[in-house]
Amino acid sequence: MPPERESIPQRVQTLALQISSRPAVRQAVKLFLDAAAAGIAWVAATSLVHFEFPRLLPLLIWVSFAMAVNATFQHTRQHYRLVGFVELRSLLMSMMVMVAVALACYVTTVYFKIGVAHPEVALAASLLTTLTWVVLRAASAELFKRRFQKQNPHRPTVDRRKAPRGGRSLANDLALRTLIVGAGQAGSRLCQELQSNPKLRSHVVGFLDDALEKQGVRIHGVPVLGPCGMLPTFIKEAQASQVILAIPSAPGSRIRELAKALQGEGVRVKTLPSMQDLLGKEAWKPELRDIAIEDLLRREPIQLDLGSIQQALTDSVVLITGAGGSIGSELARQVAHFGPSRLILLGRGENSLWGVEREIRRLHPELALEVELCDIRNALRLQQVFEAWRPAFVFHAAAHKHVPYLENHPEEGIENNIFGTLNVLNAAKSVGTRKFVNISTDKAVNPTSVLGVTKRVAEFLVLRAAESELGDGRYMSVRFGNVLGSRGSVIPLFHEQIRQGGPITVTHPEMTRYFMTIPEASQLVLQAGLLGRTGQVFVLDMGEPVRIVDLAADMARLSGLTPGFDIDIQFSGIRPGEKLFEELFTDKEHRQSEVHSKVFEASPEPRNRAVLDRALSALKEAMDLPEDLRQTAFVQTFMELVPAYAPSPNGLGKYLAVKAVGAPLVAPAPKIVVLRPTPPLAQAQP
Repeated sequence: MPPERESIPQRVQTLALQISSRPAVRQAVKLFLDAAAAGIAWVAATSLVHFEFPRLLPLLIWVSFAMAVNATFQHTRQHYRLVGFVELRSLLMSMMVMVAVALACYVTTVYFKIGVAHPEVALAASLLTTLTWVVLRAASAELFKRRFQKQNPHRPTVDRRKAPRGGRSLANDLALRTLIVGAGQAGSRLCQELQSNPKLRSHVVGFLDDALEKQGVRIHGVPVLGPCGMLPTFIKEAQASQVILAIPSAPGSRIRELAKALQGEGVRVKTLPSMQDLLGKEAWKPELRDIAIEDLLRREPIQLDLGSIQQALTDSVVLITGAGGSIGSELARQVAHFGPSRLILLGRGENSLWGVEREIRRLHPELALEVELCDIRNALRLQQVFEAWRPAFVFHAAAHKHVPYLENHPEEGIENNIFGTLNVLNAAKSVGTRKFVNISTDKAVNPTSVLGVTKRVAEFLVLRAAESELGDGRYMSVRFGNVLGSRGSVIPLFHEQIRQGGPITVTHPEMTRYFMTIPEASQLVLQAGLLGRTGQVFVLDMGEPVRIVDLAADMARLSGLTPGFDIDIQFSGIRPGEKLFEELFTDKEHRQSEVHSKVFEASPEPRNRAVLDRALSALKEAMDLPEDLRQTAFVQTFMELVPAYAPSPNGLGKYLAVKAVGAPLVAPAPKIVVLRPTPPLAQAQP
């Protein structure tokens, strides 16, 4: 069917809308309104002062003068519906100019008998003109607000006993009665955004804040109802259907407390990004999102030495290996903020690199960005890349990290994590790289897995490179635990299992891990790597360990589900290479670093060069052996090179019973560890 033709009134309305949307037309309308307001002010001033109707010439002179001041302060470029403090300050400045001119005319007329007629009228008109301009803008904002409320009526009262879990209802398409927790700058900016943006479909009915000086005041016309501890009460009194946590600087313990208080209230809960999620030139913005597990684990915002990092990275060539991965890509985002002369993204996953490249080019179009599709195991190709760009800074994040996979395929871990690291080190030293930062893991401490032991050997290689560095190059490693949301971590797995209705699978009820967010880890890597001393292994402060079962339960609750009732949690057993808990230091390593309050120095004992070379040769020669002999040679070499290595009995350790040469090897007896259960995540301190 042909499309229905618009009627003549509809076409006239469409044409009028198109014309009124043009900037030139809108400017002309604003100019006319402000001029009319100035004229009305002069008429009123003349009537009040002289009790007579003004003559035409003084009226035209005043309007011309007022509009000259208006144009000087660009008042017609203000958005009438979005007038804030800056716009009011500009209007006040224009009033002061007009008053000053009127006073000058009054003085010259009264005392020197020269000047313009009716200076007292000009003084009154100055005040009235500014007042009419303010009223004009306030009326425009109020009319728009009333129109918005008419088009988006407030949500009717809802029986919360019938409301489904999570606060979703058929009325969600209407404007949501919203409470904002936090009456600070973030809450104020959020309130302005919700009031001025109809698409957000939110009607702010009140603030909650614990600050005593804010009780009873109004912010953008919205009252501060009371402290946050009375949140459930105010939800019922205000008939709120949405609660927004606008406290981006609050620690995770505070977010957990509020999230717990909101459970079962039948409201939609949103939050704002934390301050530590953003770094550098990007400004914080009031972007709403659902509460995530990262918010419950949020810690105090990191205070970085941005000046020193900026000085180090600006106008320098930076290369990042594994740039398509979780840590590598976040490092690329953070580095891009500091304006390097060139940023090289190196990796072998073309799809991941493509996504990171697009994002950085969009956010930093002026940045010189290069992408190198390269496998770090290819020493020749890697050398070509380094010779082409000669990077001053290298962040080495490329690695195989999947613990059970590497237990079954240790060759891949050795090739990538050990010899790949050696290739990157050799290429960096050949071009005079000033700073080399190797990304390590807490699994390298008293390792039980191929991942842990290969990353520990990689640390040895970096320490050896630091010892042999004769110039001003600095080589170091940074060690940390699990990062939330990385590929292969439990967070995406739990999300998928919850989406499918369960069950949520956890390996062991006492399994604990350290967690931190990817931005936090990346920022501390920059701080330690760029400002730390050479030949060190830095360890990031991971906070308190978290039980995985508590993490799973909290994620279920954030999705509106009750563990054990709406969704089950099942224990699948410890996987090959895993241990119940992770460690950050060996017995001899722990000490505070001067780099940052959340960075420690491990100061490990490097391996003897001859022992390390012999082990590398043994690993390379073992690659050609049959499978059983190959795996046995691997585990033997690892145990010789890393005495703390205790191979997992259900992983690579099972090959200890295979005869390699002579009598069978016997695995060392595993240590018996008694774990005290940590409190649930909803109570633990991050």
